[in-house]
Amino acid sequence: MMNYYIKHQKSITNFSISLTVFTVFISLINPYFVNANSPKNPDQTINCEMLVVGGGLSGVATVYEGLLAGKTVCLTEITDWLGGQISSQGTSALDERPTQSKKEFYPRGYVELRNRIQQKYGKLNPGDCWVSESCFLPNDADIIIRQMLKDAERKGKGKLYLFLNTVIKDLNINQNGNIIQSAIAIQHQPKPNKPPFNNFTLSQTIADIYNYENSDNFQKTIIKFIPKNNRKNNLNQWYVIDTTETGEIVALADVPYRLGIDPRSYLEPSSSSITKDPYCTQGFTYTFAMELTKEPQTYQLPAFYLQYSPYFSYELSRFANFDILFTYRRIWSPEKGPLTIFANKKYNSPLPGHISMQNWTWGNDYRPGTSADNLVYTREQLVNLGQLQPGNWQGGLRIEALKKAEEKALSFFYWFYAGTTDSQLGPDVKKPQTNIKLLTGLNSPMGTVHGLSKYPYIREGRRIIGRPSWGQPNGFTIWEVDISRRNYNDPYYQKTLPPDMYRQLKATLAGLEATSVIRGTVTPDNAIKRSRSTIFPDAVGIGHYAIDFHPCMNASPPEVPGNKEREGERRGAGQAYPFQIPLRAMIPQKIDNLLVGGKSIATSHIAAAAYRVHSFEWSAGASAGTVAAFSLTKGIAPYQLVDNLPKQQPLLNMLKSILEKNGNPTAFPDTSIFNSNWDHWR
Repeated sequence: MMNYYIKHQKSITNFSISLTVFTVFISLINPYFVNANSPKNPDQTINCEMLVVGGGLSGVATVYEGLLAGKTVCLTEITDWLGGQISSQGTSALDERPTQSKKEFYPRGYVELRNRIQQKYGKLNPGDCWVSESCFLPNDADIIIRQMLKDAERKGKGKLYLFLNTVIKDLNINQNGNIIQSAIAIQHQPKPNKPPFNNFTLSQTIADIYNYENSDNFQKTIIKFIPKNNRKNNLNQWYVIDTTETGEIVALADVPYRLGIDPRSYLEPSSSSITKDPYCTQGFTYTFAMELTKEPQTYQLPAFYLQYSPYFSYELSRFANFDILFTYRRIWSPEKGPLTIFANKKYNSPLPGHISMQNWTWGNDYRPGTSADNLVYTREQLVNLGQLQPGNWQGGLRIEALKKAEEKALSFFYWFYAGTTDSQLGPDVKKPQTNIKLLTGLNSPMGTVHGLSKYPYIREGRRIIGRPSWGQPNGFTIWEVDISRRNYNDPYYQKTLPPDMYRQLKATLAGLEATSVIRGTVTPDNAIKRSRSTIFPDAVGIGHYAIDFHPCMNASPPEVPGNKEREGERRGAGQAYPFQIPLRAMIPQKIDNLLVGGKSIATSHIAAAAYRVHSFEWSAGASAGTVAAFSLTKGIAPYQLVDNLPKQQPLLNMLKSILEKNGNPTAFPDTSIFNSNWDHWR
């Protein structure tokens, strides 16, 4: 088993040299270069009923339901692995809440995924990690998911056209600006006698893969996606579903969206800013896998290490131990080590041959927060760069931020190996650990020569603003107050919020007493806070997780010595009630045949910190796939299902019945405006 994972092993030294050479090369090229030339005639034209863009968990779930509904589905994915968080992004430790996990109250596809993980290894947690009930190998996740889709295709008699190593380059939108008529994609393959996929990092290839022209390393195939039943001006001939990690189609279609911090309001009372800040999104992470070894290893100091070393830390005293951090997200543990206790935490000590995945806030997280270094470009930045012009789309990400995140992740591994400083806990805490190996190579857990995940784990990207709706005339959004268990009787809120805003907050949280608070017959401080999340009449999915922040840093660059997290960002963090996914959060403005899944649904900055984990992504994708299939069958656009809320909508009720019948819950058990007993949902 050990030899399987170290095949094609490369040293960090060799990769450091390779990365340095490429850094020089990339720096000689304008990273914002765009090719405005029109593409050549498409090499292929593919007909779809559903075009799903992004093969992460949400995209896979969308495809899964589309295939079971018998639809023709096209799926594009920027990497060569399916599964996103659990595969190409390397975060193969399922983020789950104890009660939901114990009850297995998940969408049917997610339950099947967990079952297949257990069947693969003979147990759900082959890593014996303690952060989750299931930690496993990212390369196996891709294999499991491919088989799931193959079986769904056969069972539902649908048809899947899968395009890996493929990005969407352009959209053709009708003159009215409300229908995507076609999409142009670029698929890249290594040229003969050139390095294989995953030899280079994303920052070294992303400019190339969004360029129509063949390059020194890649042969390009231009693909045109069109509706299967291409009837002119027919709204219901196909649907495009954006399940990318950063909301690429949202940006490319130029529909309204948000980035970063929302202004403080009675709906987002814990916001760290009175005004918005689109540059402060949650940190993103290149994960890596490392193996404990019997013998000491030898690594040379990476050229860029000293730039990032002042940042690294165990963060908290209870984690200031190599073994405990190694086992936190251990993804492979063929035999259990002795039971150990550190800082009141019991765990099985790591043994040689055990493998750990690293995803650490004060480690390989990269947390830019200014206009000079933000990863996901704002609309204004995209306009200034020309990326919204026809043929100029380059993915909407800052290449320099990707490159620095890659360097930082490799530096974090070296810190484990040789570091003796800790930025948060002070001296004499960090000790060198030389018996570790960075797992690299095409057969390694991350499947890359350099050892980093193929794509960074993205916690927050572009979030659409839904259409004006009942109760939300400025555009539908799921807000902090819709899900948070926070104690809003904390004096902070009364002192910080203006009186009118504070009264609105308390009225919003008062549930059945809301009218009395607004009228003044009940004072804000005497109102009884509801003890549940908001119940949405158009709920089409579920989720449950804490509001979990990896805040941006104050100064640029984020690794500068002494840098601090953005003040107040963690105020919104904390426990959340079990929550729902409303259909209105998945329907963007302007484009009628575009649906949004995954992390780009209409959430606020604070709510997004809970609406981003594995089971949520699957539920959002299952909803999107079912909604698209239902809309195609019924000849109705998704927005028409919710346009007249709060009036009863027969077709919406029919859709919800299909979801429930198929094993895709739209509400947690006993959800009711009269039920405030959610304390047992941990």
